Amino acid sequence: MAGPSSENMATTGFLAGGLVCFLLIPCVTASMVSGAKQPNILYILVDDWGWADAGWHTTHPHGLQSPKMNELAKEGVELDRLYVYMFCSPTRAAVQSGRNPIHVNVLNGGDHNYNPKDPVSGFAGIPRNMTGMAEIMKRAGYETSMYGKWDAGFATPDHTPQGRGYDQSLNYFHHQNDYWTMTKLGKEDQCKNVPIVDLWHNNGPAHGLNNSFSCSQTTFNNGSQTASCKYEDQLFADNVMKTISNRQTSKPFFIFWAPHTIHEADAGYQVPVEYLDRFSFIQEQDRQFYHAMVNFLDDAVGNVTDKLKKEGLWDNTLIIVHSDNGGPIGPNAGANNYPLKGGKKTNWEGGVRANAFVSGGLLPKAVRGTKNTGLMAGWDWYATVAALAGEDPTDHKAKKAGLPAIDSYNLWPLISGQTNASPRKELALGAPGKHDKTAVGGLISAASDGWYKVVLGTYKYSGWTGPTFPNMTFKGNMGQITETCKDSVKKGCLYNIIDDPNEHVNLAQQKPAIFNKMIARVAEIQKTAFSPDRGSYSKNACNFALNKYGGFWGPFIDVDKESSEQELLV
Repeated sequence: MAGPSSENMATTGFLAGGLVCFLLIPCVTASMVSGAKQPNILYILVDDWGWADAGWHTTHPHGLQSPKMNELAKEGVELDRLYVYMFCSPTRAAVQSGRNPIHVNVLNGGDHNYNPKDPVSGFAGIPRNMTGMAEIMKRAGYETSMYGKWDAGFATPDHTPQGRGYDQSLNYFHHQNDYWTMTKLGKEDQCKNVPIVDLWHNNGPAHGLNNSFSCSQTTFNNGSQTASCKYEDQLFADNVMKTISNRQTSKPFFIFWAPHTIHEADAGYQVPVEYLDRFSFIQEQDRQFYHAMVNFLDDAVGNVTDKLKKEGLWDNTLIIVHSDNGGPIGPNAGANNYPLKGGKKTNWEGGVRANAFVSGGLLPKAVRGTKNTGLMAGWDWYATVAALAGEDPTDHKAKKAGLPAIDSYNLWPLISGQTNASPRKELALGAPGKHDKTAVGGLISAASDGWYKVVLGTYKYSGWTGPTFPNMTFKGNMGQITETCKDSVKKGCLYNIIDDPNEHVNLAQQKPAIFNKMIARVAEIQKTAFSPDRGSYSKNACNFALNKYGGFWGPFIDVDKESSEQELLV
């Protein structure tokens, strides 16, 4: 079924909504581009991109940092109300699996965890038996490729990009690694403080594609790129370009490009010095780096779109671009979400409302240059790309394993102008609960009488930034601005996010009926939460990295057809 499962499971409403969405898929597929061949799809998921750090969201001169993406958004469709999870890994698991994070993963930790009592879900990221987005596209005859940040689990081969349906991949597995050495420190047992390369190519370590450990932001030619020391995001961008050049012309492509930038590394923000020099007028160092990294990304995206046009592929291509969460506004962070409230790690608008647009020649001329304000979720792209490919997105494998169904709506009728109403009427916002359990941390209801949002939980970074945050005059600590929202009218948090998109006016006590209705709905959705025991740190993670993969992180369970887990233990 292509509609949402338990997220919108108001019993009869769930059945009706699901059926409508299911019926839309073949109809839309047949008419989407007047019988044209399957479209190429380039999906770009940007890391930690602040709302005010997208040029089209600001009139400040510093908005010039993303001129090429500004133009793509201007000639495409700006998606003004696309929501994601408040931090990285859950959004990525949601996008790849087509599920609200509350039905797949709400945690950002435990990359090396393993629960041997649960061979399906006892790992970080996506459970093994959920069907990946690329599996659907591959089934539809697409060439599938993934480059960049994975962050959706890697304990077994099933968890890797290839295990999820990507024919070609070059990725790192963790939340972050070093842009120059491409390493992620091992912090447990015998791996403690050992730099281990986090770069994986198809089904094995990316030997020969990684830089030497001597490469760094400060010591190697002042950060400039050379043949022997390439900036990690340049490596990913180059592979996107090669895939476009080397495609099989008889097949459409589905490329999932997840740049590392604009996320920090263990050593902080990193970028080639020529980009940093462009922003030498910015005195605040983290902000200077952040703007330079956005600018690097902008150039890379511009080069790829120029390549599509040069290859004659533009007219039949859809480009999807959005952030995985709002920008971080804590210590040593250079992002800005002005004028939205809060940032990464919060369920305020600054944490979950994403920069987003679609572009490309596939878009009907009538919708180009418009702003779509319909409610959307990052995991709705699962059903949307399936519809464009002519495939049913139903996850039969997950159903057989007793796992939650997809929560994904087909957005193409809305984006292409066939309808002016979003199929999504509500959106549950997840959060980590006590003892790493899944919690519903808020709810957006896009009802006819107004868009209302309730927020639950305690969040740091609950303030508002200025147009040029961070700057040399700001002396406060956003992390100390904490707000708690409870499930009672007196201590609750309710906002009309159409009239008050920046969440200044708490309406909980003014509109108790709406607040209580939404809190009851939250309790109903909470009953559907997916909270597997993902286990604890597995010694195999470090041991396989050092002894099997030659100093590279890689799958550490079920390797070589269930080789004994004890084989490499010390």
